[in-house]
Amino acid sequence: MQINWEGVMPAVTTKFTADDKLDLDLFEINIKAQLDAGVHGIVLGGTLGEASTLTDEEKSILTRKTVEIVADRVPVMMNIAEQTTKGAIAAAAQAKKDGANGLMMLPPMRYKANDAETVAYFKAVAQSTSLPIMVYNNPIDYKIEVTLDMFEDLLQEANIVAVKESTRDISNVTRIKNRFGDRLKIMTGVDTLALESLLMGADGWVAGLVCAFPAETVAIYELQKAGRIAEALEIYRWFLPLLELDIDAQLVQNIKLAEVHTNIGSEHVRAPRLPLSGARREEVLKIISLGLASRPKLPDYKNLSTSASI
Repeated sequence: MQINWEGVMPAVTTKFTADDKLDLDLFEINIKAQLDAGVHGIVLGGTLGEASTLTDEEKSILTRKTVEIVADRVPVMMNIAEQTTKGAIAAAAQAKKDGANGLMMLPPMRYKANDAETVAYFKAVAQSTSLPIMVYNNPIDYKIEVTLDMFEDLLQEANIVAVKESTRDISNVTRIKNRFGDRLKIMTGVDTLALESLLMGADGWVAGLVCAFPAETVAIYELQKAGRIAEALEIYRWFLPLLELDIDAQLVQNIKLAEVHTNIGSEHVRAPRLPLSGARREEVLKIISLGLASRPKLPDYKNLSTSASI
């Protein structure tokens, strides 16, 4: 399946049972909720997916299960977050074998590679696979920035086609568009800058709170695409306190707690993570409760004309 690199793509959480096994039944409930809301792709094994705690076998199980559930309705992407080039190449090969349609890829983990090493890492994996690659550019959390000059080199590889733009610099969307046009598709990766990034020309949104609120997330994307900015903004302003749960060290626990309250998830996380407790839990519960109490009525966002004026 070809990936268009646009629209809303949930970075889905991994569901666990109380005894720390994959909860594939609950996982399927959440994936189907995403599909019902009209998402445009599924991203597995990211930060929200607790990738660093998953075994290679579990990643394969999740990929194959997701491919089965989506049944070619939307593309499935597996995240590559490895310490070595050899490990990343092997992970890319396994993802393709398991049926993934594309890859999201971080720079090398643990070791802070320099620019030349980072470029060589991405290019080696790109040359090893036919799958399209979205580079995850998040220097805030992962301490390595993929600069525009580095992308100039990376784009020599035909299958490096997109960036998950998480630099937190909204102007970077314009810089990328000015330099590369449509050669490098932009998926905004920061929930609290999502609408701003889309209005500046980002092609889509790799989202976090979509895991608990899929319809609202897709509605914002579809409304802004149709030029109905005021309606998108109204939903986005309601959503912002919830979206801020994504830019937090405990984003996994935050979002899983929200999933509980929208009936499409559980709080089970894998150690060393623990469920929220104490004052912070109460703070997050208050944010979720207020959001649910004022949840907006959505328009028929799946059937919008794109001819409306801004």
